[in-house]
Amino acid sequence: MTDTLPPCPKCSSPYTYEDGPLLICPECAHEWSAAGGGDSEGGGEAVIKDSVGNILQDGDSVTVIKDLKYRGGVVKVGTKVKGIRLVPGASDGHDIDCKIPGVGQMGLKSQFVKKLTD
Repeated sequence: MTDTLPPCPKCSSPYTYEDGPLLICPECAHEWSAAGGGDSEGGGEAVIKDSVGNILQDGDSVTVIKDLKYRGGVVKVGTKVKGIRLVPGASDGHDIDCKIPGVGQMGLKSQFVKKLTD
């Protein structure tokens, strides 16, 4: 392998690796396009993936994969959430806005959800 991969643009780690069309940093989990398009895939929108690597889109349905505590209670594992809205680049890491039945409007981190397939 004569090609050397570029270091991570976020943390400068030299240990990047390829996963399909993306380059991934194992130290900070940053993903970017191997073609040099930044944090995007295809149309220039940020790529947000669920806990198992499925690409999420606005309007998808997801299920919560672990109990999530918040100041008013707990969102239980297995809770289904319909019609999510993605918020790429959220400063607090909550990259999904949604309405959870029995809870109301809430922000979730994509690492704690799994996309429901039809």
